[in-house]
Amino acid sequence: MNIKTPAKAGTMESSDIYIMVQPNDEGGIIIDLESIVMKQFGKQIEEVILNTLDKLNINNIHLVAKDRGALDYTIRARVETAIKRAI
Repeated sequence: MNIKTPAKAGTMESSDIYIMVQPNDEGGIIIDLESIVMKQFGKQIEEVILNTLDKLNINNIHLVAKDRGALDYTIRARVETAIKRAI
């Protein structure tokens, strides 16, 4: 699938994650991640995002994630929602 338009999902509330996606015309996946728990869970959050993108067959995307302590299922849901809004 290809991202056609910028889209977003989520909030900046505690225990949530704000996801913004847009097409990456240069190709590839770019993830800009900010998190209040970056030192403890940054790699896990990025892995959940990458696995969700892989499941949805997304290859060319610029994704910005601003995490406020979201759990894995919330991250997956927000990424999937933003992707579906963008296509």
